[in-house]
Amino acid sequence: MLLVEHDAKTCLSDRGLIVPDGVMVPADRPEPPPFPPPWVLKAQVPAGGRGKAGGISLISSEDDLATAANDIAGLTVGGFPVQALRIEQAIEAQAELYLGLILAPDTGEVIVMVSTEGGIEVENAQEAVRTRRAAATPAALHAALSDLARDLPAQPGRAMMEAGVVLIDAFFALDATMIEVNPLFLLPGGEWVAGDLRLDLDLNALPRQPGLAALIEARPEIYADAAFKHRHGYDLVILDPAGEIGLVATGAGLSMQLIDEMARRELVPYNFCDIRSGMMRRDPTRLVENLRVLAKGADLRCVLVNIFAGITELGEFARLLLEALDAVPELTLPFVVRLVGNGEAEADAILRAANRPRLTLERDLDRALDLCAEAAHA
Repeated sequence: MLLVEHDAKTCLSDRGLIVPDGVMVPADRPEPPPFPPPWVLKAQVPAGGRGKAGGISLISSEDDLATAANDIAGLTVGGFPVQALRIEQAIEAQAELYLGLILAPDTGEVIVMVSTEGGIEVENAQEAVRTRRAAATPAALHAALSDLARDLPAQPGRAMMEAGVVLIDAFFALDATMIEVNPLFLLPGGEWVAGDLRLDLDLNALPRQPGLAALIEARPEIYADAAFKHRHGYDLVILDPAGEIGLVATGAGLSMQLIDEMARRELVPYNFCDIRSGMMRRDPTRLVENLRVLAKGADLRCVLVNIFAGITELGEFARLLLEALDAVPELTLPFVVRLVGNGEAEADAILRAANRPRLTLERDLDRALDLCAEAAHA
């Protein structure tokens, strides 16, 4: 779960990270902050690429605030409409550095990254980014960071170490999967300030992170996907509001596989879904919620139901699916239904007996995706 910059800075400044003064305001009501300009006005969305999308503006006077805020408030960045802004004290720096920690899912190690060439173009200067892989322990990360900082000039190296101590502590305390400071401003006197911050937290750690749960509850309009999981107990993430194929699926890995297959066929999935069908317990509520979300997809052309069952009994799932369809009559799209595993024959019989013309049953995955493509391009 990627936090918006304001919340990320609040979380880490509470742990000792130095950040510019800043306040968060509604995008349509930007009140001046209690510190003088110049200010930097920043779109608050849980996505990167704000600068290139026009979501960051330097403001030299209070007179410019309303105009700049109106321009940014009309943007959609990374698929997210701008609902809030951070007004931040502008910083004059002598250099922009980069410092990051990211969990490597393939090995469980943490990649420590530093560069003396931070800023908006850091992705285009990968040769300048020095990295070390380390075991996911505070001691190992401190050692890796020290090794990297040792090869830097004195002032950048010291700034990296001082900021890095805070980042490493927060990485473990907050169950983070990524923390990036870019840029890490280096000031003329050798001091440093975290100019921008990306903080990605493991949503599966929510039961042991009451602060994160409170943040999600306080900002459900910004963290809609996380709020959905917190409220309903399963994952449903809107990938593209203009997506053409809706998903009802169980298993995170299976859903990711489907999304990859769709991309190869140049199909645009609307959502990711891991409905955790084994937890439905003869109750169609999860399916009803899922279908109601899909019904909001303005460009949706088809829904793919893909359940590979082990614990789940597919005959029961088929009955619940029919109940859910009746509960969401506004969703009139064609459905391609692939039910494979425990009780698949009974499920087929139930769905065929229901005589729902918009339901097409198909056990072969390639053929099911072909049918989705036909519906999308009809």
